[in-house]
Amino acid sequence: MAERISIQGYEGSFHQVAARQFFGNDVEVIPCATFRDVVKIAGNKKESNGGIMAIENSIAGSILPNYNLLQKSNLKVSGEIFLQIRQNLLVNPGVSLDDIREVHSHPMALQQCLGFLDKYNWKLIETEDTALSAKHVHQHRSKHIAAIASKLAADLFSLQVLAPNIHTMKNNYTRFLVVEVDDQSGPPAGANKASVNFHTDHSRGSLAKVLTKIAEGGINLSKLQSFPIPGSDWQYSFHADMEFENLDQFSDVIKTITPLTAALKVYGVYERGKTVN
Repeated sequence: MAERISIQGYEGSFHQVAARQFFGNDVEVIPCATFRDVVKIAGNKKESNGGIMAIENSIAGSILPNYNLLQKSNLKVSGEIFLQIRQNLLVNPGVSLDDIREVHSHPMALQQCLGFLDKYNWKLIETEDTALSAKHVHQHRSKHIAAIASKLAADLFSLQVLAPNIHTMKNNYTRFLVVEVDDQSGPPAGANKASVNFHTDHSRGSLAKVLTKIAEGGINLSKLQSFPIPGSDWQYSFHADMEFENLDQFSDVIKTITPLTAALKVYGVYERGKTVN
């Protein structure tokens, strides 16, 4: 039976592309209006098998509210996907560049494609979602409106890719986390990455001591993100992504740094995602 996975956005969104990349094309997606809904549904085994949530972009940076959602949830991280964001100009079949009067898409997608869009005198219309824009172009059968969205959206809504890969920055990747209810099962075979949250007592040098022990354990700290602790006087917790060779190496480092922290939580141990061009 196909996996049922909650995603943010509509069918044809990049979240669905990420879901297919991780679970296969048969995955059934549950579109959600917000990331909060993604986490809520992912945490209910009666509704889904988990969720997929964007966590950072190679150009725009970290999506900080999503780290907070993860921290407050009962979910574990069970995988990750690095997806190259390819934006395409989509139209109804038979429409040419000369026919277009307006281009509809999410503000960030429009921004990513200004190098291409500036060549034309088109009106740019901001919408809430790239895939929804594609769906509306299909529904209204307009020959004067184009959308910027994924190739998957073109396939789902029977649209023509009039101009592929129109994004200005070609090296544009989004990292997605696969999250699911923590069933206390062990890490998967081949696990070589973990997401951890911790905070120290904030005494002088306390963070440096933790980071030194991580480095001495031979672990690559691929990400370190700070967050203010609500209600504290400018104190911070830290999200750390750790890459390692084997589970024993990771376990030893966790045992070493735990006494140096005021609190530590392992969000998940999983296999490092591959960057696919």
